Amino acid sequence: MIRVLVCDDQPLIRTGFATIIDAQPDMTIAGECGDGRTAVELARRLTPDVVVMDVRMPGLTGIEATAQLAGAGVAHPVKVLVVTTFNLDEYVYESLRAGASGFLLKDAPPAQLLHGIRTVAAGAALLAPEVTRQLVGRYAARIRPPGDARDDVPLSARELEVLCLIANGLSNSEIAATLVISHETVKTYVSRILTKLDLRDRVQAVVYAYRRGLVT
Repeated sequence: MIRVLVCDDQPLIRTGFATIIDAQPDMTIAGECGDGRTAVELARRLTPDVVVMDVRMPGLTGIEATAQLAGAGVAHPVKVLVVTTFNLDEYVYESLRAGASGFLLKDAPPAQLLHGIRTVAAGAALLAPEVTRQLVGRYAARIRPPGDARDDVPLSARELEVLCLIANGLSNSEIAATLVISHETVKTYVSRILTKLDLRDRVQAVVYAYRRGLVT
């Protein structure tokens, strides 16, 4: 069973998420709350598999709560799936930097929310392809170094190519088709990239690529 903690300051949305999640045969609600500080307390006490986190909440924001639960230096990071509205895209980017494993939009269909929870619980990162480039690209540009930083990236030419495709929202299968290589070979490249760059998952790889100016 995937144990889920739902954190949203709007009771109607929180209850709706909880109802959808609890109806699944492989999921159960570990707890609910309406603010970031309580989210941190409950997550540490209940140790859920996934925290579904809103961004704008009273007191401690979802971004701040995510940093405390999944940020750099956290001994036992919790998997966080941020769910927010489209016009809060800057906050979504900041939440990814804080350590979230992925994000969805609040108007996503229930099936996409459930898929997102399962994906994050399995240890993978979730990037909504239709908004990845817009969200990350727009705000990473603010901190992108001038010029071409490819020479400073400790990756081989093919690994760099795979990283750029990841940053453009392609799945492993799509990368394999693009480069005409096997799916297993792509998985090997992705693993090497994450290891060499000391990154946790594909979300961090996307942010890294934009921050380094590897993609625009």
